[in-house]
Amino acid sequence: MATTTDPDEELRVLLQQVARRIRAERAGSGVTDSQLSVLWRLVAGSRTTPGALAEHERVSPPSINRTLNGLEASGFITREPSSEDARQVWVTITPAGHELVAETRRLRNAWFHEQLEALTATERRALEAVRPILRRLASS
Repeated sequence: MATTTDPDEELRVLLQQVARRIRAERAGSGVTDSQLSVLWRLVAGSRTTPGALAEHERVSPPSINRTLNGLEASGFITREPSSEDARQVWVTITPAGHELVAETRRLRNAWFHEQLEALTATERRALEAVRPILRRLASS
C-alpha cells in the first residue's frame, strides 16, 4: 500500500481493503459482485421488480437487465410477468440462488471468524470498541 500522510485516507483505504477481502470469499465461480448484491437483496425482501432492483443498486435499467440475464441463465433467479399488469415483471430468487447466498455467507463468516480468532484479547476489545462507530458510518 502506498504511504499517505492523510490518516483519514489511510483509514478509508484500510476499510476498503478489509471489505474487498471479505467479498473475495464467495461461492459460485463467475458470479459478479453486482449479481451477488441482487441475490442478497432478493433474499432480504423476496420478489421485486427490475426497476426496484435498479433503483436499489443505483444502476440503469439496461445494466440491471444484464445482471438479471446472467442470474437467470445460471438458474439463480426467475422472471415472471405480473398477473395484474402486463408491463410488470417479478424477479424471484430460486432455491439455487438461496444456496449460493447461504454458502457465500458461510464462507465469509468462516473467514472473518478465523481472522478474529487470530487477534489478541486487547486487539479484539479495541475492535469491539469501534463497533458503534462503524454501525453509524455504515448507516449514513
